[in-house]
Amino acid sequence: MSIIPSPSLIEFRKLRFAYADHPVLDSISLRIPRGKVTALIGPMGAGKTTALRLMGGEQRAQSGEMLFDGQDVTHMNQRQLYAARRRMGMLFQFGALFADLSVFENVAFPLREHTDLPEALIRDIVLMKLNAVGLRGARDLLPSEVSGGMARRIALARAIALDPELVMYDEPFSGLDPISLKTAARLIRQLNDAMGLTSVFVSHELKQTLEIADHVIILANGQVAIEGTPDEVRNSTDAMVYQYLNAKPDGPVRFHFPGLAVEEDFALVAPQKPRTGMSAPR
Repeated sequence: MSIIPSPSLIEFRKLRFAYADHPVLDSISLRIPRGKVTALIGPMGAGKTTALRLMGGEQRAQSGEMLFDGQDVTHMNQRQLYAARRRMGMLFQFGALFADLSVFENVAFPLREHTDLPEALIRDIVLMKLNAVGLRGARDLLPSEVSGGMARRIALARAIALDPELVMYDEPFSGLDPISLKTAARLIRQLNDAMGLTSVFVSHELKQTLEIADHVIILANGQVAIEGTPDEVRNSTDAMVYQYLNAKPDGPVRFHFPGLAVEEDFALVAPQKPRTGMSAPR
């Protein structure tokens, strides 16, 4: 009897993560549906990039579960995590291309690193991936010879070189001109549908995000403010969601980094400077 896969490729279950004593994600639960484009949005410091790192196993939760295809990444050993990552692709915020390698060699790198494919087949795959992002003609250039938008597309070709099931994008629209931004958004949507991917991206570009996403998750104050379709998010009456979507400076999203109360902090005695053993001049 065949096993029917879960409708969610990624699932957080009561997951908690903190940097030192500062909680970033506080017992949150969310899901990334298979075959869909999911947007992970929210104010600065809400834990969006941290959530991507947890999905990829770069960070481990202090409690709760981070399930990838039903398996808890939190407790995977090195071999299991390596195998899981083979099924993932990651597009970093600024591309992270190897500066001394050509465009072709950048895209070929994961194929040479993780497979034993013959060079002739690697060449065909690299050219196919570069063609998918419109940059087959740039294969002999160095990263320093292409624009920032082109560098992102090259990084995307590298991220999909191994035909992953999951592709994660960290701020794919940041710093792009309007044409490059629309090109990047269209690529995410088209590649997801053409390759049968599951895509999750972090973004602050609300217009493009809500146009291409099937599923939207808004994080704020360490919690999931809302999770649903773009229309459900737009029509939400939640005060936190309203504040974010309408760019209101005042509302439930905190302005101050968590700390002591003002009265308590200013009442603290300032630490004494260490004595040097020398008397002050008279």
